[in-house]
Amino acid sequence: MKIAIVNDLAIAQTALHKVVQTVPNYKIIWTAQNGAEAVQKCAQNKPDIILMDLLMPVMNGVEATRQIMKNSPCFILIVTSDKDRNLSQVYQAMEYGAIDVVNTPVYSPTGDDKTAKDLLIKITRVSKLMKVSSTFSKESKESSNLSPVVTRNKFSSTTPLVAIGSSTGGPKALAKILSQLPANFDAAVSIVQHVDAQFSEGFVDWLKQQCALPVRIANSGDCLEKGTVLVAGTNDHLYVQSNLTLGYTQDPISYPYRPSVDVFFKSLAQHWTRKGIGILLTGMGRDGAEGLSALRLQGWHTIAQDKESCVVYGMPKAAVELNAAVEVLSPDAIASTLLKNSFLTRNF
Repeated sequence: MKIAIVNDLAIAQTALHKVVQTVPNYKIIWTAQNGAEAVQKCAQNKPDIILMDLLMPVMNGVEATRQIMKNSPCFILIVTSDKDRNLSQVYQAMEYGAIDVVNTPVYSPTGDDKTAKDLLIKITRVSKLMKVSSTFSKESKESSNLSPVVTRNKFSSTTPLVAIGSSTGGPKALAKILSQLPANFDAAVSIVQHVDAQFSEGFVDWLKQQCALPVRIANSGDCLEKGTVLVAGTNDHLYVQSNLTLGYTQDPISYPYRPSVDVFFKSLAQHWTRKGIGILLTGMGRDGAEGLSALRLQGWHTIAQDKESCVVYGMPKAAVELNAAVEVLSPDAIASTLLKNSFLTRNF
């Protein structure tokens, strides 16, 4: 794997070099001391992943992320020394396409430093994402030939539901959608965003500032509540159990997308007896495409974000190729659809 380091501090560059080089097939192809230098080098020699600092002279990591994702898109992992102090910049970078965030590691010759282990875990996940993103499974291709809608279920008293999955660039799209929903919105909202558990509370706090609805972490045993936004909040996968309460599961353990949109959407297709609206937003890879297809097969109204508004047209593209989306819309149009669509309040 080809890796680039962007950091203005020599001590941080040294620590990153030492941690990365503990894995034989990881190769550092260049380093940069500021965002402007990183933009230039990325255009000339694009790595598989960039370890991007936030606070740097000349050009900070947020603007560098924006320019790189626009001109030379690749996986960008934010590496910051103080995630809590820099939380607003973290989510700005994620709006522009940074895939995740981790604390700056401290190299230990014994290999027992947690920050170093966390960094290597994140890079391993990116490596898996690269492999998964490059191809569709045989099962996924076959599922595109299935009939788009099955027989309608009988009336159900389950809550009207809007289920949203997102990844790279997702916070920006989510903010556009949620900011337009009124405080008396007559449906439950669930969100599965690819973000590490240690940043989930900060992510929820950030969403609260964008939305008139109450927003909180989904806990095991919770029920989806009308007028409330529940957000997946661990590195395990959120799912709906047969009794319609929420739970978390490690399986599939090897799945690189954590938490997984597919796992959640498929559990809804299996257990949620009332049809709702399923939405798949911007993101690298293809997580959520099969799950959105499963929801459509159960008669849900399914929406994929359009290419023009995506930071990365990966997950929605996969859904479109599977014929999983009834509509392909921008975030603004998605919000308008939620506000005017009677689909949520119809009973079947």
